[in-house]
Amino acid sequence: MATNKREDILQAALLLFTERGFDATTVPMIANNAKVGAGTIYRYFENKEVLLNCLFQECVQRFFNTIRQGFPGSGTVRQQFHHIFYQIVHFAKREREAFSFIDSHLNPRLLNEESQKMFNEFIDFMRVFLIKGQEQGIIYSLSPDALIPIFYGAVVKLLETARAGVIVETDELFAGVEECCWNAIRVH
Repeated sequence: MATNKREDILQAALLLFTERGFDATTVPMIANNAKVGAGTIYRYFENKEVLLNCLFQECVQRFFNTIRQGFPGSGTVRQQFHHIFYQIVHFAKREREAFSFIDSHLNPRLLNEESQKMFNEFIDFMRVFLIKGQEQGIIYSLSPDALIPIFYGAVVKLLETARAGVIVETDELFAGVEECCWNAIRVH
């Protein structure tokens, strides 16, 4: 549970933006869910766009920290891929709303320069991983910007499908999807 009004506002905004989207969420709705007055929101955030970007940056920072935590920099490309895959899954399962929020709000119309820069740091991390794998002849020599959606996009869609109740999350499912994603980007 949130410990202060700012956190209450961020948590309410996260739930509403994820459920309804940015345009369909109003400041009074956020205030109502946070159990604060609408004016209180403006003490912490200049407007709804600033609130969205602050929330996006906090979510991306937590996500990227999860990916980097324990990254086996001296491990094999396969070990690194395994780490990245399961850290994405770990974050998405632990912070479902934050993960969905990040994915559903990757919109240059909504994100300021700092928000875009923070997400691009994550993408750059992925690019470096892929390029190093390509230099070793392990990762398929396709543009990293094409390879990232092949496995990251697959994980996002898998977790979205599981969240909708279409499939059940199991260790076997994740192991199989990881293997499929790895096979999709590695040299055969």
